[in-house]
Amino acid sequence: MKKIILGLLSTCFAACILHAQEIKPLTQKEQVSFRGIAVWNDDCVWVSGSKGTVGKSLDGGKSWSWISPKGYESYDFRDIEVFSKKEAVILAAGSPAVILRTTDGGDSWKEMYQDNRPAIFFDGMDFKGKEGFAVGDPIDGTFQLLQSKDKGKTWKDVSNFMFLIADSAEAAFAASGTSIQYLNNNVWLGTGGATANIFKRNEKALTMDKYPCPILQGSPSQGIFSIDFWSDKEGIVVGGDYLQDSISTNTIMLTSDGGQNWVSSSSQTSGFKSAVKFISRTVLLATGTSGTDISEDGGLQWRNISKESFNSIAVGKSRRVIYLTGSHGNVAKLSL
Repeated sequence: MKKIILGLLSTCFAACILHAQEIKPLTQKEQVSFRGIAVWNDDCVWVSGSKGTVGKSLDGGKSWSWISPKGYESYDFRDIEVFSKKEAVILAAGSPAVILRTTDGGDSWKEMYQDNRPAIFFDGMDFKGKEGFAVGDPIDGTFQLLQSKDKGKTWKDVSNFMFLIADSAEAAFAASGTSIQYLNNNVWLGTGGATANIFKRNEKALTMDKYPCPILQGSPSQGIFSIDFWSDKEGIVVGGDYLQDSISTNTIMLTSDGGQNWVSSSSQTSGFKSAVKFISRTVLLATGTSGTDISEDGGLQWRNISKESFNSIAVGKSRRVIYLTGSHGNVAKLSL
């Protein structure tokens, strides 16, 4: 009986998806590119981006407060993590790379970490509860990795303990802050450039695996741009070539064995994608400069629902509210 009820609920959820796919614009910040986005519950959404810009809405995007940290107007905040209506951390990508934190809703910000090395470039971060990781491009052949166990108050460089050894000309992407994911005991990293791979670090077993992924790769603009795992076994990666975003071949790959093997979807997306999220086990959303696509069968079949360019996706707690943001300072909402 339980299986029947769950099946009916999944069918009803998919049916609701089919009839509610209008992406509605919320706000637009001129001459700003947003790549960082995060939600707390359904109505509290934060965004971060270029020119040191940080914004927050507490009413589902109806009104916005621009709470950019003073003194950081030239920084590009590529990723943001939110712990409450008042508490968040933001990550600036290039040198000097900094992580700032607020506990008063953005009225004030405090610098928690800084790296002044010329080669440093952070790509994104992800948290599970109080613990999180931030990943950066390789320096001397090793991907840079920071770890926090207190919601971003303090950070420890664990690069030399994680063994994230890069191939020649391999890197990660900071297009949406979602090339890294921390789920259960696993830290996942998707890469690109000359080669595309999935790193899997198990924090409990203290093991590191690196699996090749047959997504489009071979040049600095190609590879895995976003990853999302529903479980330790089931996952998806998206990407392609951001300089040729109409290419749709080998831009999405699925795994059912924890990244060891990958298969292409039955139908390709509309082109390059920089972010992907599981909405449910069967419903997924992917977006990029080529537009937004949806799948209702676990990522096998895709169809385009919008041609508008976006970079990033954030999913609300109810799984029925999705926010998107892009390079034109645009923030939008999809309600399911």
